[in-house]
Amino acid sequence: MKQKTILITWGMWYIWSHAVVAFEEAGYKTVIVDNLDNSCLSTYRSIWEILWYKPDFYEVDLRDKEKLEEVFKKYTFDWVLHFAGLKAVGESCEKPLHYFDNNVVGSLRLFELMEKYSVKNIIFSSSATVYNYDNEIPYVETQNIWETTNTYATTKFLIEKILNDLSKFSWFNVINLRYFNPIWAHQSWLIWENPEWIPNNLLPFIMKVAIWELPYLNVFGNDYDTIDGTWVRDYIDVVDLIDGHLKAYDLIENLDFSWFIDDFNLWLWNWVSVLQILEASKKAIWKDIPFKIAPRRSWDIAEFYCNPSKAKSILWWEAKTSLQDSLKNAWKFYNK
Repeated sequence: MKQKTILITWGMWYIWSHAVVAFEEAGYKTVIVDNLDNSCLSTYRSIWEILWYKPDFYEVDLRDKEKLEEVFKKYTFDWVLHFAGLKAVGESCEKPLHYFDNNVVGSLRLFELMEKYSVKNIIFSSSATVYNYDNEIPYVETQNIWETTNTYATTKFLIEKILNDLSKFSWFNVINLRYFNPIWAHQSWLIWENPEWIPNNLLPFIMKVAIWELPYLNVFGNDYDTIDGTWVRDYIDVVDLIDGHLKAYDLIENLDFSWFIDDFNLWLWNWVSVLQILEASKKAIWKDIPFKIAPRRSWDIAEFYCNPSKAKSILWWEAKTSLQDSLKNAWKFYNK
């Protein structure tokens, strides 16, 4: 059987480098395009150390259609895993036009070439932030998704809608995977989330405080209508998350018809508050995490988590790594 070739956008970034490794280990050929805007070439060496070879890589910005088309001319792609997109919520509210240009315009250039070269299968890395904040918690795939609270979420919503029409009118096979707060790293400890700058995500911030790289954690608000006044989220181990992408791929590969679109939540199904994750971190690493209460941020909401039951029933997927195990694994790396 012919080996399938998969284009992976932004495959050098923390989460998506895991997808490169997972799909290569599953027997697929991957081709990475990444503009290195939010990643670095050291990840390429880490992928090589895990696989013992380097998948094909091209430093290309998706908005540069001419350079991107050069990649499409070299390969016959069967699939696209579309991960490219800036993701810092706060920054997106400060620079909305930059996010629309990078995330939406870049996606359009990609979709144009997929149409031109008859690449009609795509898994899109969406986000649970597309759900209306006033939906009943936990969010499910049938709920409304048009009242977003920040520009990052709006870009994901717009791309989902574009893909919906491409599926309806251009016969694209589409799966939108919605998730939030992936944590920890590959079991090799060679690819992980360890930003050199001030982290946007909670777990690396906690770990950097634990190793005294940062003095304390800011907890943004303690007066929400939640169990302890701090906002509540769910988390998912990145290895489980990428397994969900493999399951989504298998679903469309095994279909008996040629047109498909669906959405799936990928979550651990174990939501916790900020103070609860601080307590869980303390138990996992045997260290107190200094923190200070800071003012609320305008884009935060009190509770944000989803129901992953649909993914379990249709994709035969569920998260297997507990939050406590993810925290212990993170500490092993940072402590080392």
